Amino acid sequence: MASVSSQPQFRYTQPPSKVLHLRNLPWECTEEELIELGKPFGKVVNTKCNVGANRNQAFIEFAELNQAIAMISYYASSSEPAQVRGKTVYLQYSNRQEIVNNKTTADVAGNVLLVTIEGNDARLVTIDVLHLVFSAFGFVHKITTFEKTAGFQALVQFSDSETASSAKEALDGRSIPRYLIPELGPCSLKITYSAHTDLSVKFQSHRSRDYTNPLLPVASSAIDATGQFSVGLDGKKLESESNVLLASIENMQYAVTLDVLHMVFSAFGPVLKIAMFDKNGGVQALIQYPDVERAIVAKEALEGHCIYDGGFCELHISYSRHTDLSIKVNNDRSRDYTMLNCVQYNVNNNGGWGHQPYMMPSPSHHFLHYQQQ
Repeated sequence: MASVSSQPQFRYTQPPSKVLHLRNLPWECTEEELIELGKPFGKVVNTKCNVGANRNQAFIEFAELNQAIAMISYYASSSEPAQVRGKTVYLQYSNRQEIVNNKTTADVAGNVLLVTIEGNDARLVTIDVLHLVFSAFGFVHKITTFEKTAGFQALVQFSDSETASSAKEALDGRSIPRYLIPELGPCSLKITYSAHTDLSVKFQSHRSRDYTNPLLPVASSAIDATGQFSVGLDGKKLESESNVLLASIENMQYAVTLDVLHMVFSAFGPVLKIAMFDKNGGVQALIQYPDVERAIVAKEALEGHCIYDGGFCELHISYSRHTDLSIKVNNDRSRDYTMLNCVQYNVNNNGGWGHQPYMMPSPSHHFLHYQQQ
């Protein structure tokens, strides 16, 4: 079958060489795949994988010049293109006569990291999430995000290579914590060093951020449909507040039931509805208050705190896009407390809502980790 690509599969622009330059390879093509591709034409004595900005190029070196010529000649006359994992590969002679495996840009430590986010929901990972992840290792100066053949990527600039190296060693190959992306599927990080040293950010937007210059103009793309800024002058996204909270529960060593959640969250106001569900291997819950103000108080007070002593059942809370939960039946996973037989509000003598800490149910009987003011 002939290649349908408009690009030529081979090029004669360079004089023959034992080294061939391969383009349009699959992401993270392996040395074994390159050797297998060249094996029918002779002995492959050296390879250089994952080069280029998108890491989709490579070099292979044959033992003899005529072997490299044979490979180029074969695919120049064949109706079947060279392929790796079903992807058409483009060939040409390299301008080098041998492969010298010096360190590539991706191996040389720098202060800017090239981050590839992998996963079905990778393109939905916001710049604010990336900022939270990388800020754990030091002050992040700038972030830019973009889409390439390799997928959804970001450049993250630190002040020095030592900080960038610490972040790379800790995060490369790891997944973004679920509580930071509670409504998305798993997303992992692949990290290399970039050749950049100082990113150019002209506007604060949903695709680029300069945290060293809070007075940088805000791009029109960072303004929502209501005409309000969706990012502030500090470059951070303004989170849309809601009367419904999305709580992710980490490190669940003890059972967390609807009653436990009701005890915890009703300390800050009447809880109207709760719905629990499993997602991404963890437990999450939607908690509905009658108004946004009470939800804000609860979120600020409980974010990062643990329901039980010892760091167990840690709460990570964000605002949900929901405003009114649909509870069709009351059971051990969902409850509508506005129904008369489900009301369990804790009203004090002044008619206000109680703010004392609650004793948690067995097995732990530990107090909520919130120090009441």
